[in-house]
Amino acid sequence: MFRLDPDPALLLESDERRQLREILRRLLTESCGPEEVRAQAGSPRGHDRALWERLADEIGVHGLAVPEEYGGAGCTFAELAVALEETGRVLCPAPLLTTVVLAAHALSAAGDRAACARWLPGIASGALTATVAGFLHRADVTAERGPGGWVLRGEADFVPDGEGADLLLVVAQVPDGERLFACEPDPATCDRVARSVLDPTRRQALIRFRGAPAEPVGEPGQAPGIVDSVLDAGRVALAAEHVGGSAHALDAVLTYVSDRTQFGRAIGSFQAVKHRLADLLVEVEGARSASAYASACLAGKAAELPVAASAAAVSCTGAYRLATTEYVQLHGGIGFTWEHPAHLYVRRARADEALFGTADDHRLRLAGLLGLTGRDGGPVDGDGSPHGD
Repeated sequence: MFRLDPDPALLLESDERRQLREILRRLLTESCGPEEVRAQAGSPRGHDRALWERLADEIGVHGLAVPEEYGGAGCTFAELAVALEETGRVLCPAPLLTTVVLAAHALSAAGDRAACARWLPGIASGALTATVAGFLHRADVTAERGPGGWVLRGEADFVPDGEGADLLLVVAQVPDGERLFACEPDPATCDRVARSVLDPTRRQALIRFRGAPAEPVGEPGQAPGIVDSVLDAGRVALAAEHVGGSAHALDAVLTYVSDRTQFGRAIGSFQAVKHRLADLLVEVEGARSASAYASACLAGKAAELPVAASAAAVSCTGAYRLATTEYVQLHGGIGFTWEHPAHLYVRRARADEALFGTADDHRLRLAGLLGLTGRDGGPVDGDGSPHGD
């Protein structure tokens, strides 16, 4: 029977997490406002290196969920989720999702102590940026043994933060299936081309491997399990970001409708506006609960993680879409202008909707995980018979 029983301590915001949230919010408010976000997203690197280093050195964000033996703080994902929510609140373009969640989780999931010892300390200290290729989109990459070891050939497209990452963790085809490889890209054997994408704060790239040296991570046959684990971690992380972005949109709208007047009254006092804000609050708080539960499942390595991750993806994506829609519409004409930050949140929300699978993909996955589909993949009734029979 399916059970919902993560550690209750992971569901509640402890004093330490509350303090972490306050410190991060102050730092990001000072250094990552809308104009700074635009400047960072348009820079050659795509993020502010100084802010990246402050997050690592002053607060230790990068190492929150990294074990102490590899230079991290040895906390859980519940602490990291707080940081992701706050960076999502301001659309911080730093590659935290790819480096600290996807790449770090891939190394940990592989159980390769040598690979963890080599690369996790750099991730924890902020000295290394990393990403994954062939996880979010199937890559046409093969690995073959060369005179000096393994080399990669082929292409991986729409790799998040792939243009500037110092380390690439790549799923590549080998004679007996798929295997995970680590590649430190060199321009001599690896071409990286930035892709034009909807969200300028989350860059993606086409990567061409031309005999790029690589090292295997983990054992043969592990790659499919590692990919599944990393994708669920990514879904939980993205849900936390979306809660932060949704909360910002709600706060911004509340401030605006409280100050903006028509017919001698604040527009927030109008019944129709109140109803829309109430609906949005319900959606945001529901998303917050789904995100907290998924984070607790990931932190506690609970068996319910796949269900929790997909449920959070559906709830938080839907809340973010509604929040950004209201962010624009309830600001009236100014909300539709390029000068206003609302469009940046709309772009992030729309681009993220399909990053780890669409909401419909996750609903189908949930139906399968909960035993609500038949052998042909169609819906079933409570007695297990195909729906409609």
